[in-house]
Amino acid sequence: MILITGGARSGKSGLAERMAARHGERVLYIATSLVTDDEMADRIAHHRASRPATWSTHEGFTGLGEVLRTQGAQHDAIMLECITTLMTNLMFAHAGDTPPEQMDFAAIETYIEQQIDALMQAAADCPAPLYLVTNEVGFGIVPEHLLARRFRDIAGRINQRLAANATEVWLVISGIDMKIKGVS
Repeated sequence: MILITGGARSGKSGLAERMAARHGERVLYIATSLVTDDEMADRIAHHRASRPATWSTHEGFTGLGEVLRTQGAQHDAIMLECITTLMTNLMFAHAGDTPPEQMDFAAIETYIEQQIDALMQAAADCPAPLYLVTNEVGFGIVPEHLLARRFRDIAGRINQRLAANATEVWLVISGIDMKIKGVS
């Protein structure tokens, strides 16, 4: 499991795509985004069109451990884009329409941890290398709103958990990638 982190538009996805492509043509791209508006639909369409025709795509944000178990052996590499979006979707799937002031953030974090643990367990048994893309959300100021602060805290802890279990961790800043964990 290789974790690639950095800020928004830093070049993380490009690095993950290049690294996954080095293993062969049969790459599974796990896309965790949801179409929430026209702009997001355009982004998703652009991403789909830019991927090589030999890559297959799984779109979803739940049960990803099972996706790795059932599809891992059929692919040369797997790329998951992105953990931060996955956490956002899991948070709102668990909380539903609950206002942020009434959300049980401990329960939400436990739910996200369970999904991430299942993903990491499946990754350990998966014959294909797994490239995880995530956002480093801790570089900015403390968010003004409760929901954003709690999300930042959860994301930071989940990223630490993933980094601790990853064989390699890469940080990308302004298109420059640096390996920060793993054998060179």
